[in-house]
Amino acid sequence: MNIGIGLPISDPAALPDWARRADAGPFASLALLDRLVYDNPEPLVALAVLAGATSRVRVQTEVLLAPLRETALLAKQAATLDRMTGGRLVLGLGVGGRDDDHQVAGVDLRTRGRRLDEQMALMRRIWSGEPYGDGAGPIGPAPARPGGPEVLFGGFKPPALERVARSGDGFLSAAAPSWAGGLFDTVRTFWKEYGRDGEPRIVAQVNAALGSQDVIDDARAGMHAYYAFTGMSDQMVAGMLTTPAEIRDAITAFTDLGADEVVFYCYGRDPDQVDRLADAL
Repeated sequence: MNIGIGLPISDPAALPDWARRADAGPFASLALLDRLVYDNPEPLVALAVLAGATSRVRVQTEVLLAPLRETALLAKQAATLDRMTGGRLVLGLGVGGRDDDHQVAGVDLRTRGRRLDEQMALMRRIWSGEPYGDGAGPIGPAPARPGGPEVLFGGFKPPALERVARSGDGFLSAAAPSWAGGLFDTVRTFWKEYGRDGEPRIVAQVNAALGSQDVIDDARAGMHAYYAFTGMSDQMVAGMLTTPAEIRDAITAFTDLGADEVVFYCYGRDPDQVDRLADAL
């Protein structure tokens, strides 16, 4: 089981410290959330900085809202980061659900799923080195990983789960173990129906805060603000793990479900949480 750290978004300047600590510890990846109309760092830019501050850990978007971005430029940015990190980029993608993000980006919220499917087809062509088309040639650079960086899709509904098998490499799950198993099984079923070889990579996301009550309160406040638009932030905050025993139990539960990685999201700003998570493991 690989363990990753989801980075806090409220203090971008502190993230290189988090990254260096994680790179020196037992962690496999560093992940960042994405929003447009919010006070958070842009994930591809931020992860490029963090990749330069590290040498080993993967840098992962969870999830990048691809429909908000121009496709050819996104493909070029992802290929560049993948190439310059020696294949350490994991591109977690999703559609998002906020009206204001789509309004500012000039994208129709109602067609975001279809747009993501179209984007994936084009990005796969670009990453393979084929000409863009309509008189335009290939768009480089070639990514380090043949065919492009590893692509994981997040979501809960059947179209999102089917997308994993149709055009992705794996699944990002933000569900608790009590109902994540059903999502994992659905993804694996689609994977077989599409005749894919091997198994989809499955990454579970868990919200956590380890430290004093001030650290936990800071994390809860940050998470509550981020998810206020859902109307379910109270329930989500209530599920945050706050003890080493809960951390270990979550790892065991997701291991039993066949997940490949668990990423613990830390909304609290105290970077000592990296060391506390390492100790909890």
